[in-house]
Amino acid sequence: MSGLEIERKFLVHKSKDWKQLSYACSHIQQGYMAAVNTVRIRIRDEKGYLTIKGPSRNGGMTRYEFEKEITLDEARHLLELCEPGIIDKHRYLISYGDHTFEVDEFHGDNEGLIMAEVELKEENEEFKKPDFIGIEVTGDRHFYNSHLRRNPFSLWRDMLPEEYR
Repeated sequence: MSGLEIERKFLVHKSKDWKQLSYACSHIQQGYMAAVNTVRIRIRDEKGYLTIKGPSRNGGMTRYEFEKEITLDEARHLLELCEPGIIDKHRYLISYGDHTFEVDEFHGDNEGLIMAEVELKEENEEFKKPDFIGIEVTGDRHFYNSHLRRNPFSLWRDMLPEEYR
């Protein structure tokens, strides 16, 4: 898949029971390679992916994305070439209104961080927010996975209100 990726990111309220709303869950491990653009290697359950993302526009909401499925063996070997700091998380899919929210629950050095993303067809597209959605963090580099591998949540979690850590 390739084209423009338009998404908005939000922190998730810890006190809300969002997991019961999910219809699917997958385990994701991903690493990043040194490059001008973002180059990500991902293993999602038993499938591998190579993703290249261009620079962000419009406050971090939009950017070009190229993604290709690769073999699991290729992904495992490429992860070994990645920079230190593998992202480990579970992703839950939740349908709400006309959209699907992807809720990521992070592990390891990013334990305690829970974020939700919604992909849009247009930058100004309206969508309904479920009650577990909190502060919007679209465009805040602290919450980019590529940033979390170098500056994990465990180092700066106290910057956030208690309901998000």
